[in-house]
Amino acid sequence: MFEGRQLIIATKHKKETVIAPPIEASLGVTCFVNETFDTDTLGTFSGEIERKLDPLSTARHKCLLAMELSNCDLGIASEGSFGAHPSNPFASADDELLIFIDKKNDLEIVVRALSFDTNFDGKSITNEKRLLEFAERVQFPSHALILRASKHENNSILKGITSTNDLIKGFNKLLDTCGTVFAETDMRALYNPSRMKVIETATHKLVAKINSSCPECSLPGFGVTDIRKGLPCGLCRLPTASTLSFVYQCEKCKYETEELYPNDKTEEDPMHCNYCNP
Repeated sequence: MFEGRQLIIATKHKKETVIAPPIEASLGVTCFVNETFDTDTLGTFSGEIERKLDPLSTARHKCLLAMELSNCDLGIASEGSFGAHPSNPFASADDELLIFIDKKNDLEIVVRALSFDTNFDGKSITNEKRLLEFAERVQFPSHALILRASKHENNSILKGITSTNDLIKGFNKLLDTCGTVFAETDMRALYNPSRMKVIETATHKLVAKINSSCPECSLPGFGVTDIRKGLPCGLCRLPTASTLSFVYQCEKCKYETEELYPNDKTEEDPMHCNYCNP
């Protein structure tokens, strides 16, 4: 279905370095990037351009635009979001979506990778000592920083800072001219190795889903679409918050099946039961 075809990766931030190798090896396609396509027009992490659509709609729109611009009927795009982890609001998370679109076969396959492995952070800084402490905590200089006068101010923004000399120079310049400085992590993929690893993880999930055929229609994209909780407690047999089953659904024909006990556990330890261990 895909062998020998061209595939556009919609990016300007070097995501092809982790997306292209597994995709090419698995599908037999040739990946390329259109350097004239500016993905920042759909929104920037630093806020100069607001993302107007939800992450999935943005990824889909990005992919289709790149495909149209490049006259290509096969494409991949990703979209990342950062903030509190849904299961632990005190920890930051990187939520990456990848979308694969095949116009020729009318296919759309989506995967998601959610990870605690992110340095996402930002802080108002008052002196060089605090600046360097913050930089060390967020893995600078392997992970770039952004400086601006305040959290939501975009006129004086300095992006992609990867050297201590440039960091201190930019900090002092902003402090002298604006009186305040806000330092934050640069979440663009090419400046953030942690994020690039999550995109790579999502790519391998995408490959696995593309290679999973629907038992009903035989088309690619048969994967987990829902996780159902309710694994019974081993003592009282009441349902717990642990995984009972995975629901698989075809992206195309919507055929659905349920896999019970996907983690090879038929019951949960009572210590994880809200009744036995409230």
